[in-house]
Amino acid sequence: MRTCRGILLLAALLLCVGVAACGREEDDQTESEEQAPGIRIGMSFDSFVIERWQRDRDVFVSVAKELGAEVNVQNANGDIEEQKKQIDYFIRKGMDVIVIICIDSDALQESVEKAKDAGIRIVAYDRLIRNADVDLYISFDNEMVGTMMAQALVDEGIGGENGGGNVLMLGGSPTDSNVSMVEDAFVRVMEDNGVTILDSAHAQGWKAELAAAYIYSHEALLEKTDAIMCGNDDLATQVVRALSENRMAGDIPVVGQDADLAACQRIVEGTQIMTVYKPVEKLATRAAEASVALARGESLQGEDVTVLENGNYEIPYIGLEPVSVNRDNIDDVIIGSGFHLKEDVYLNVPEKMPQTDE
Repeated sequence: MRTCRGILLLAALLLCVGVAACGREEDDQTESEEQAPGIRIGMSFDSFVIERWQRDRDVFVSVAKELGAEVNVQNANGDIEEQKKQIDYFIRKGMDVIVIICIDSDALQESVEKAKDAGIRIVAYDRLIRNADVDLYISFDNEMVGTMMAQALVDEGIGGENGGGNVLMLGGSPTDSNVSMVEDAFVRVMEDNGVTILDSAHAQGWKAELAAAYIYSHEALLEKTDAIMCGNDDLATQVVRALSENRMAGDIPVVGQDADLAACQRIVEGTQIMTVYKPVEKLATRAAEASVALARGESLQGEDVTVLENGNYEIPYIGLEPVSVNRDNIDDVIIGSGFHLKEDVYLNVPEKMPQTDE
């Protein structure tokens, strides 16, 4: 009898343990479901060749996470077919929003349409996807960028009231919609100031070595060149390096954009006269906020939201203002904002480092 009672007691105890375990399993499952992010964002980058993209990615992911979203980042490595596959992958995964830093502004219309048919919102980040019904295009004012680059050369004495001057234009990838916007604005200012565009070339895929190759193969043209416009600071790095080998660095004014550390160093060294600072923290933060709002089905709010004609579509557009940076304001704009550290900017010319009151 005692043995039977023991067996019955043990069975009852095991039953209670099993019920408790089931209860814990259900609780754990409920807790897991509650913790699962309700918003999923896919983000496809052209590549990370350009220095600033890593900063854009980190800020976007951080802000989106704070807002309760999970971000899946993919790198297409400059391959448009790979970027299309990534978008297809995001569609299959049922993302709420897909953010695209496009490789070719004219090659993703079908991908956008496919995503929209699946009920997914599309954000064109920094680069416009032309003739596509995207839910937001957010970038910097690219026409202003081109105007700033040109005006820096005019301020340097290229053209102006007396006209004259010859400029080379070494732009970025021709499939990037921003390139034509920047260059059109640049050319307008040059024409208004009587400056001749000696030649124009482009670096496919933003491959900076192509800019250097152009300089090496056009040394005779350099003798007629008064200034060089570079599509970004990465191209300018290679151009100035090539000019240095010809002992011409600092003699021919060079302009660029993105405020890369190397460009800021060249400005204080005297081998590049200006760059365009684009506060990517603001761009990435605003884009993350807008993406989460779109995922929640909210309309985009803010004084910065306007409308842009994009082929047959009218799309929401947010354009942030860039800042022209030269030797006179680099300490305030770049160092003062914390974009680059003072000791890094003045690494090669410590004797020119501004003094601080202690």
